[in-house]
This record gives sequence, structure tokens and C-alpha cells, in this order.
Amino acid sequence: MDNIINHQFRLAARPVGLPKDSDWQRSAEPVRAPADGEVLVQTLYLSLDPAMRGWMNEGKSYIPPVALGAVMRAGGVGVVLQSRADQFQPGDYVMGGLGVQEYWTGPANDRAAALVRIDPQLAPLTTWLNTLGMAGMTAYFGLTEVGQAKAGETVVVSGAAGAVGMAVGQIAKNLGCRVVGVAGGPEKCGFVVRELGFDACIDYKSGSLKDGLKQHCPDGVDVYFDNVGGDILDTVLTRLRMHARVVICGAISQYNATAPMQGPSNYLSLLVNRARMEGMVVFDYAARYGEAAARMGQWLRAGTMKSKEDVVEGFERFPEALNMLFEGRNLGKLLLKVAEA
Repeated sequence: MDNIINHQFRLAARPVGLPKDSDWQRSAEPVRAPADGEVLVQTLYLSLDPAMRGWMNEGKSYIPPVALGAVMRAGGVGVVLQSRADQFQPGDYVMGGLGVQEYWTGPANDRAAALVRIDPQLAPLTTWLNTLGMAGMTAYFGLTEVGQAKAGETVVVSGAAGAVGMAVGQIAKNLGCRVVGVAGGPEKCGFVVRELGFDACIDYKSGSLKDGLKQHCPDGVDVYFDNVGGDILDTVLTRLRMHARVVICGAISQYNATAPMQGPSNYLSLLVNRARMEGMVVFDYAARYGEAAARMGQWLRAGTMKSKEDVVEGFERFPEALNMLFEGRNLGKLLLKVAEA
């Protein structure tokens, strides 16, 4: 394998604000052939997720930060080129923590990579990184387990045109809920209503979020699935119904802030309405991913759920593509295409 070069992006510095080109180090090294019990995987697509920004920071979190000089952490799908392990055969398609690199060599049972075989006949490779991947799992367990959404309830989801937001809204509709999205811009709002079946979407860039919530949620909000934090979270807190549930999934509006993060000023609404606000980390539900994939797979086949991906082509475009997340330039699940399947 000495004649094949593995190009990588490594974390060179802890970003301050939006990641810059200088925060990344391009590296190249010969691809290592697998030893006993190992596999060699060629990366085909990488998943670009808001959580990656948090993984670059020092400090306590639900997962250790990426070390300086290490290959940037990322999930991906790839194809097994060589195998010296019983679990996988050459030609198998797999999903797991491949990192931001063109090839991955390691133990077939590596806990960090957590490779699993996927079937491109059941769903396209890109769907396995979206609805049937971490985004879909986050939406499913966040809404059903933490949010406890029930038929007839009103669900509001921010970041509605992102991967998790789109999945949350569609899962909620399949459960019989009324769904109101919050997104930035008429294109995004129009898409989730026309294409995904949301009952309404509030464009926070063109009007008052408070007025939009009054119009579309006249009786209040039963479940709020928060992907953005900041002022949007604070405003939705004023519209909670009795015994509402607030799911804290992410805070993309705050990830690149250079000033200290501000907490919500309207948190006493939780007390008044006997509401509950709870954080969720998808890895806590890893043992149940199959359950969620089976249910969402049924909805995909029935046409009551759609998987929308926004694909950027070219491994070298990783820094630019990642920042698209934080600049609101993606519609759907943002993926980086590394190689042809």
C-alpha cells in the first residue's frame, strides 16, 4: 500500500470564533496495510456536524476533545478495501468514526471507530449518514425519549432546515403532532413546509419570532426541540404550555461566540409551567439505534419521511464546507464527498 497516499486534516490550533484555515494542518502519509484483525477502509462521504465545533475546544464535555495534531474526528461511510478480520470482507460498505482522512486502517472492533456494516440496497449511502445515521438517531431519541412527544401535541423545532431539525419535524408528524419549525430565510421555511409537511415555519430573519409563535402556537408549545440556543431558546420559553418539555440538543448560534455564553433570562417559565428542560446526547442510546433505524426505515419506504442531503464535493474543501454549517449555508444534512462509490 506504500504507493497510496492518505491525505488528512489535523487540528492545528484551538479555534477562537469561526474556525480559520490556520486552525487546520494538511498532512499526507502512506496508507498502512491492515495487520491481523484489522481492516483498510476508503472514505467515501464524511458527515459534517455542528458538534464537531465543540470537539475542538478544551474543557469537560460528553466526549474528550480532539487532541492538537490529531486527525479531526468525524463520522463517515466507506468501503472496505482489505480485511484481515472475520467481521468484514472487501467490498463491504461500513459506517463509523473514520476521521477527516481519505483512508482508515485499524482494528475491526475499534471502539472509537465503531464500524458497522451498512446495506446500500436498503438506502443510499448518504441516507446512512443522515436519517439512518447520527442526525436521525438524535432526532428520534431526543423527541421520543427526552421530549416524550405525543399525538395531538404542538412541537416546535429550531434549526428546522438542518439535518436534525428536518428529522425531528418529520418524526413528530408521523407521531401525529402539529409541527412548527424555526429557520432562517424563505427558502428554508418554504422547503420544510412544502416538501416535508411541517404545519408552519417561522422565518426568524424576516419578522418577530414572538409574534410568529403567537400566531402558529396560539395554545402554547408542548415540546421544544432546541438546536440553536441563544435568543431563540429564550423566546420559546415564554410560550411553554403546562408540563412542556424542552430538549436541549445543541446551540449552534453560540458555538463560535468569543464572549461568555449567556443563559436564558426566561427560565422561570419552567417553574411557572412545571416544565422540564433536559439535555440529550445521542451516544447514550447507542444500544437502541437498530430500533430507531427500523422505524424510520418504514417511514422512508412509506414516503412519510424524506432524507435531504447537501453534498459538497472535494476532500480539500473540508474547512470551507464545515463553516457552511455555522454560516447557515446548508439545506439539509451537510456531507463532504471524498471519493466515488
